[in-house]
Amino acid sequence: MKVDGGVGWDLATVAAQAQELEEMGYSGITSAETSHDPFLPLAFAAQQTSRVDLITGIAVAFARTPMILANIGHDLNAASNGRFVLGLGSQIRAHITKRFSMPWSNPAARMREFILALRAIWANWYQGEALEFTGKFYNHTLMTPFFAPTNTEHGAPRVFLAAVGPLMTEVAGEVADGIIAHAFTTEKYLREVTMPALERGWAKAGKKREDFEISYPCFVVTGRDEKELESASAATKQQIAFYGSTPAYKPVLDSIGVGELQPELNAMSKQGRWVEMGGLITDDIMNSFAVSGDPETIAEQIQARYGDIVDRTSAAYAQLPKEDRIKIITQLTRA
Repeated sequence: MKVDGGVGWDLATVAAQAQELEEMGYSGITSAETSHDPFLPLAFAAQQTSRVDLITGIAVAFARTPMILANIGHDLNAASNGRFVLGLGSQIRAHITKRFSMPWSNPAARMREFILALRAIWANWYQGEALEFTGKFYNHTLMTPFFAPTNTEHGAPRVFLAAVGPLMTEVAGEVADGIIAHAFTTEKYLREVTMPALERGWAKAGKKREDFEISYPCFVVTGRDEKELESASAATKQQIAFYGSTPAYKPVLDSIGVGELQPELNAMSKQGRWVEMGGLITDDIMNSFAVSGDPETIAEQIQARYGDIVDRTSAAYAQLPKEDRIKIITQLTRA
């Protein structure tokens, strides 16, 4: 199993941070789009690393156009000698329309077309195919030599797609190279909803399981003593409650028989009762989402629970000392 680690957004330190993560044995370095651009840190990381994948986890697709991301994806893949992975996500309607001032409709169908448009642009650049992409949401039919990159020896980057619901997951299976499953996903949901949806997508595209990567950033509750474990447990319960307040994620709670919590969590979130929300998450609920225990047991638990379906993980145990993290990484990558 591959193990990915995240970098921050301080451009003065991110290159050194990325170099350290590579030396620790991580397989990939991820950068998220929250309060900062997700691409710039990876541009710096590309200069100080030689082995690790560089992954946006995620960049908001609908905040941009396929042509913009085709260019960024090309540049980062070329700069990293073919190590860039364009991890995309849809975000939600309110953010796309009110924060980014961009159109929103039919997210699964729009995302499918977005990725196909990316591939059409790259096919023009790398294989010399005519750019004649005409769709319902995106149209790309003009490309002159002045605007086509010439440093094309590394080809197109891989594309991963973040997905929770079955429609978006099926799109990932059909048109992407991998899926970034949400941390708010139970093992039961992964096996009973995610995997069948991926299989439908693979069947549409004529793909095999080995053509695809499944990335799952599972929750980890660990610590070196009881106090650290209690602190990690409380923080994880609050995070699970936060995600559980989202109406679209109710089916994940349904998968373990606690879907009735979702409206209550949603109401509490609107009242700003974030800390109280965590109190609704029992140990049993938490353990459906997270592996929990001493640092020495974490790798074995992740492998036992997810080893047959997950190709890479970015489990959160950054609070552990460096030597403990290296042991977990080593155990998982060897497994």
